[in-house]
Amino acid sequence: MSFQGVMNTRLGDDVGLWEANAFVQGTAFVLSLIVMWIFGSGNLKAMANVPKGYLLGGVLGLIITVTVMLSIKDLDATVAISTILIAQLLVAAMIDGFGWLGQEKMNMTIKHFVALAMMLGGVVVFKS
Repeated sequence: MSFQGVMNTRLGDDVGLWEANAFVQGTAFVLSLIVMWIFGSGNLKAMANVPKGYLLGGVLGLIITVTVMLSIKDLDATVAISTILIAQLLVAAMIDGFGWLGQEKMNMTIKHFVALAMMLGGVVVFKS
């Protein structure tokens, strides 16, 4: 993610944010199709039966790619990636803690919250 984020950001500096994002997402789409055709064993028709909210992954992919590019452009790569990773961990903890999206509910303890706070504190110390 670190290399990709910086590479996408530098590409965006040269060709534009949305143009870089279109290239990155388009390349991933074409390569995903090729890999699916070679190795895929699932059933695309089954998408008609999945909960519709699960289909928003592509939308989130666009948002994630753009926000990573903007973050790296506005912050240095270390702070941007650290903040993004901690945000990912916080959301993952919420998904596990509340049992969202079909995940088995996990018992969150104070040690989990202390660990997340320590990571966030590390980014603050690093930045200062």
